[in-house]
Amino acid sequence: MLIHRTSLAAAIAVATVGLLAAGPALADYAKPPEHLLKVLKAPPPPAPNVDPSGQRLLLTTAQTYPSIARVAQPYLKLAGVRLEPKNRSRHDTPGGYGIPACVADFSVVEIASGKTTKVDLPQGCAGAAQWSADGSHFAFQNAVDTSVQLWVGDAATGQVKQVAGVQLNPIFGSTVQWLGGSQNLLVKLVPANQGAAPSDGGVPTGPDAQESLGSSGESSTYEARDTLTSVHDEKLFAYYGASQLAVVDTTSGKVRPVGSAAIFNDVSAAPDGVHVLTESIKAPFSHAVTYQRFANDVAVLDITSGKTAAIASLPLADRVPVHGVPEGPRGFDWRSTDPATLVYAEALDKGDWKVSVPHRDRVLMLKAPFNGKPVEIARTAQRFEGLAWSADPAVSFMFENDENRHWVQTRIVDVDQPKKEGRLLWDMSSDELYGDPGNLVFKRLPNGAAVVRQEGNFVFLRGQGASPQGDRPFLDRLDLGSLKSERLFRSDADAYEQFLGFSNTPGRYLTWHQSVMDAPNAFVRQQGEAVAAAKDGEAQFASTATALTKLVDPTPEVRQIKKQLVTYKRADGVDLSFTLYTPPGYKEGQRVPAILYAYPADFANAAQAGQVSGSQQTFTRLQPYRLMLLAGYAIIDNASFPIVGDPKTAYDTYLEQLEADAKAAVDKAVDMGVVDRNRIGVTGHSHGGLMTANLIAHTNLFKAGVATSGSYNKTFTPFGFQNERRSVWQAQDVYLKASPFFYADKIKLPLLLVHGEDDANPGTEPFQSRKLYQAIRGNGGTTRLVMLPNEPHWYTALESNEQLVSEMLNWFDTYVKNAK
Repeated sequence: MLIHRTSLAAAIAVATVGLLAAGPALADYAKPPEHLLKVLKAPPPPAPNVDPSGQRLLLTTAQTYPSIARVAQPYLKLAGVRLEPKNRSRHDTPGGYGIPACVADFSVVEIASGKTTKVDLPQGCAGAAQWSADGSHFAFQNAVDTSVQLWVGDAATGQVKQVAGVQLNPIFGSTVQWLGGSQNLLVKLVPANQGAAPSDGGVPTGPDAQESLGSSGESSTYEARDTLTSVHDEKLFAYYGASQLAVVDTTSGKVRPVGSAAIFNDVSAAPDGVHVLTESIKAPFSHAVTYQRFANDVAVLDITSGKTAAIASLPLADRVPVHGVPEGPRGFDWRSTDPATLVYAEALDKGDWKVSVPHRDRVLMLKAPFNGKPVEIARTAQRFEGLAWSADPAVSFMFENDENRHWVQTRIVDVDQPKKEGRLLWDMSSDELYGDPGNLVFKRLPNGAAVVRQEGNFVFLRGQGASPQGDRPFLDRLDLGSLKSERLFRSDADAYEQFLGFSNTPGRYLTWHQSVMDAPNAFVRQQGEAVAAAKDGEAQFASTATALTKLVDPTPEVRQIKKQLVTYKRADGVDLSFTLYTPPGYKEGQRVPAILYAYPADFANAAQAGQVSGSQQTFTRLQPYRLMLLAGYAIIDNASFPIVGDPKTAYDTYLEQLEADAKAAVDKAVDMGVVDRNRIGVTGHSHGGLMTANLIAHTNLFKAGVATSGSYNKTFTPFGFQNERRSVWQAQDVYLKASPFFYADKIKLPLLLVHGEDDANPGTEPFQSRKLYQAIRGNGGTTRLVMLPNEPHWYTALESNEQLVSEMLNWFDTYVKNAK
């Protein structure tokens, strides 16, 4: 059946068999009941951001869902980036998952007084703000109909002004950054006098031809997304990708172009505010991979003289091993404690995890004026993951990652003494939650460079504080001499409170507090005296808390929902958990219909697989599937679905472990006396969509399923999927067994398939849902396919999410709650 879309709210392709009669496409988007719709449209809590000086807090509230008219704006797909040609704004986030959210509200809060100033935003779509190093100003982008503007705000007054004559080019990111302090900005501009965009006259100029001349080497499935397909595409990529670097004086508004225009991918200013690292993409362009793997030149631009120093010329990297890295120099970054010193890595194992070598990477350092030989400062046994610099040049933190074992190491090193062995700080599984020491806390120097915050011989760590009872975030102080930590703060067990940042008053810091009943709000904590006999991870110092903000609950009806952490075991003894939500008005002992939601995760060993993540003390917000709570369902949420084993072969038992995970969760929910075993549905997104389809095909635990944006035939991602590294030619049975498409004849339980028509994720292309629907339909199963117009991997528009909730509710009501 051919369906023509004639409006923005156009037809959603619907085809059904079984109990739902086949019919024409829907003329309009469906809406769920009003009490669900109200909660769906409620504004999210703001995102807090402490300024570098510790004087102010910026609260940013994002728009919940844009309209389909916004999402349906015309855009170009150019080598892994989507942009709207009329104003050159990004039509997708850097990860390719939906259009960037517009800011609905900015508010600046004075930490000392609590005074709140609402920022009067300009017309258009404002982006997130970036603080200057001294916290006196913030800058943000604003997309309007024909351009992307630059705006600067005064933190003290909340007044904002546009920088005249600036038309930003945000196609590859790093579009706006503070330069060497708090007055100047480095920006990417649309080149002046560029002329009109290339036109092909609507007639193809030739075929899309590619060839391979026998050279060996893998090419990961996940490299390809919206790749170039014609010579015209190449011309458009070069035209829209080109940008001109410029320095903007925020005081005078003067704009000074520097250097020549190029297809700048990443740009990064050195601490001295004079040298700028540039990575510029060059032709010929590939039609096989996205722009991140294109050939590029790495150079350093002196913005005072306009001269450049060449650092590296990198070829096209279209043969990178699965989960590997390109050969040659990579990961360029500035040393925070030098005016202009580059640090980067080179693979010694051809970028391939499968190669056994004494050292996988070497780390190099190159100082200005960049005309000498780089100095090797380290060789790492495993993959180099970067350096964190402290203000002390003799103290930095080097990170390594062993993907083969899911293992990480951190060492304290002095890069100026490369022959001196570093001190091992952490040596642990990357899957470890309970023993996670946390992440280093950073601060900004006056020149804007980020360094690890250090007071005397102490640095600070912030972490989620995972425990068998759920997350309890913490702030620790680490002694660099003894390498022992002491706990300054830990969230109470009946709340979820995270460290935000330090204030400019000694002994004070900010937290973001919430509970099941209390909306998120900022608190100021004053450090007190040491606590006697603190144990079991509790804070070793007392602190007093004062509320800084008074944000209110936008959906008080949701507070009637109860939730609890539930722990249990899989049949083979692996510890598991889920959060059980019960609907408003639930009475103990009552058995209700339920929906299980999960996303399988991979673990190298069972000890980490069983660790509890998340918290039951967070302020409850309802994602689309959780809205089913307001329709009388219990939700078995974020059920543990570990796939445990050697990362090289874990997927050999993927299906068996999936079934064991599901059976354990269902049995536990039923044994609790809450869930009706005969009325349970299952749902999941992306890799969770694959899980859903497999459980419907291979088990009788569920009455029906809803799979969204999944991938159901893994042979179409032949060079790896999720964490499976082997190709389909190396592990054909694994690919076939994991693919519900090949078991469509066994899918007799009702399965609703939902997918965005413009899904950019190469592993979950829209045809995956179409083909599975056709296979189930052809084998006499009960199924329904809903393709959401203009939507990528995650659904963005309000209308699309209304449709999703409506579809899910109707499906589960028909085949689960009211099932015969």
